[in-house]
Amino acid sequence: MGMPGIWELVIIFLIVLIVFGAGKIPKLAKDVGSGIKEFKKAISGEDDNKNEKKPS
Repeated sequence: MGMPGIWELVIIFLIVLIVFGAGKIPKLAKDVGSGIKEFKKAISGEDDNKNEKKPS
């Protein structure tokens, strides 16, 4: 099974447009993007406690 062609992508986009509506698509894209960013951050092992002082 290969990558979807242009017509498959158009159909998927139309279904998403119908299901979520035009107004919610930007918010949905932003949420997906931030989720991917957090996932990559967790996979790379970045720690949120970088700025905290380490005990001596």
